[in-house]
Amino acid sequence: MTDVLSLLVAFSVIVLIRRSRNGGGLTGLAHRARLARRRRLRFDPAAYGLPPLEQLDARRAGPPPPVYRSKEIQAIAHAAWEGDWRPAAAYVEAAGRDWDERWSRMELLQQVMEQDDSWLDAWLLVQPDSCEAATLHAQRLLHQAWAIRGSEYANKVPADRMAAFRRLVPASIDAAKQAAELGPQDPGPWVVMVTAARGAQYSHEQFRPLWEGLVARAPHHYTGHWQAMQYWCAKWFGSNRLMLEFAERTVGRAPAGSPLAGIYVHALYELVKRSGSAALPSSAAAKDLLVQAARSLDQVPEGDERLPRLRHLLAHYLNKAGRYEAALEQFRLLGPWCGAEPWTKEVDPVAAFDFARGTAATKAGTTAGR
Repeated sequence: MTDVLSLLVAFSVIVLIRRSRNGGGLTGLAHRARLARRRRLRFDPAAYGLPPLEQLDARRAGPPPPVYRSKEIQAIAHAAWEGDWRPAAAYVEAAGRDWDERWSRMELLQQVMEQDDSWLDAWLLVQPDSCEAATLHAQRLLHQAWAIRGSEYANKVPADRMAAFRRLVPASIDAAKQAAELGPQDPGPWVVMVTAARGAQYSHEQFRPLWEGLVARAPHHYTGHWQAMQYWCAKWFGSNRLMLEFAERTVGRAPAGSPLAGIYVHALYELVKRSGSAALPSSAAAKDLLVQAARSLDQVPEGDERLPRLRHLLAHYLNKAGRYEAALEQFRLLGPWCGAEPWTKEVDPVAAFDFARGTAATKAGTTAGR
């Protein structure tokens, strides 16, 4: 217990010092009052169905994937790097019409291409009518564009790099349109187009047909919705209001078993990054929406690799909203894993995670037996 309290106190000191340095300084009296409140926190994880402090692990967001899955991916990557594209093609095809899973596999192949993409050229040569290969080519062009541009503000990017970026982004959209003709029912090419719309500086009128084309083929496509949320955020071509409205509608559309409601917590994270915690919606309806998102995520299969990161953000924002019972349930489901945002943004992720779950537990006023 002493170790837990010491970590909590240490973490509170670090946070307060950082806030003071950032210009949000509290008075010395407020510092001492906050420290006193945290010292009074008595938290026994076991009483709330939570793992002990010494088991917390900041190396991962959640449990590692099954060994067989890692071996399968390694085999596909090595075959591709040796020039055999057929295992990659079969890997995508095996996903069938599970469009989320299919796209997840396409994204993995995109990572394989980052080390060596000659296998894709061989695939395109043998199967020029393959929608999957054509979509990967469109992805390749888009990733190349952003790699050349970098993450700097536009006015700091050298002219030659910006010119290459502005050439490659439209080329990726053209390539995606060609892929869409090869697979009229496949939403993959439309995900590329929705993603590229930001780099192409598409207006709302130009963007909407792309979005409509995507949802006509896959109404609940997770990555497609995440990319659209990015388009509607304030740093791109929308606003805080437009982004939140889009994310709120997404929660209501999420079908059972889909992580789609998690788009809302991503939107909250984007909101805080740009405008600070004070911008978080504080109405009862907004807080209820977080609980609704939690209930929706409870229906997602536990093996879904997107789920842990969503739960970390959800637990954080449920705490912020004062919905401690719901936050505590998320911490129980997370178990010992704490290697994800928002905790990894702090100096000591383990201490940040432990303090947050302790807050949820003690303020919920429940134990595991109730």
